[in-house]
Amino acid sequence: MSTRFRNNLFAGLFVLIFLVGVAHSADPIVTNSTSNSTVTTSTDAKSTIRTNPPSAISPSINASNSDLCMVGVSGAVQTQILGISTGQAYSDENCMRLKNAKVLYDMGMKVAAVALMCQTRSVYDSMKFAGTPCPINNPVTGEGLIGKEATAEWRLNPKKIPKKQPASNMNRGVFLEKLVGGIIGVILLAILVI
Repeated sequence: MSTRFRNNLFAGLFVLIFLVGVAHSADPIVTNSTSNSTVTTSTDAKSTIRTNPPSAISPSINASNSDLCMVGVSGAVQTQILGISTGQAYSDENCMRLKNAKVLYDMGMKVAAVALMCQTRSVYDSMKFAGTPCPINNPVTGEGLIGKEATAEWRLNPKKIPKKQPASNMNRGVFLEKLVGGIIGVILLAILVI
């Protein structure tokens, strides 16, 4: 089972359990009883028992520092029977690339910063269209090439050109994986509620 499928399954399950938990919020339990005795005593009693609200507390993931390239995601779901909470931090590769390139540039390593940014196809294409090709490593000498020498080396090694990113982040397989995960989550929730 892929990590993405498992995360989507848990997320679907958590959302559905939360919705059912809200729909079945803690209603007071009301008990009415009446007893009659032959001694002419009559008693009418009413008891109301209120329960504390259920509480599932999601973990706190601090990503408020602007120098981090992390995004924190957490959630919790609680019903009268079961409470679940989870959390995870995800790193943003593009953010890390931008920060590393900025540090290299600030240290005076401008070509290294450009080479790092050229690992994405959009930057590679924009540099090519501007007439300043991305730096490339010479496979024979191991030295970095820039300018016309880099253009010639890129023509000799087109396999080194970064791959284009798909226009859509979600292909058919990912969509079906999320759909199946959501359906399984709904089924598990229905079993839990019933």
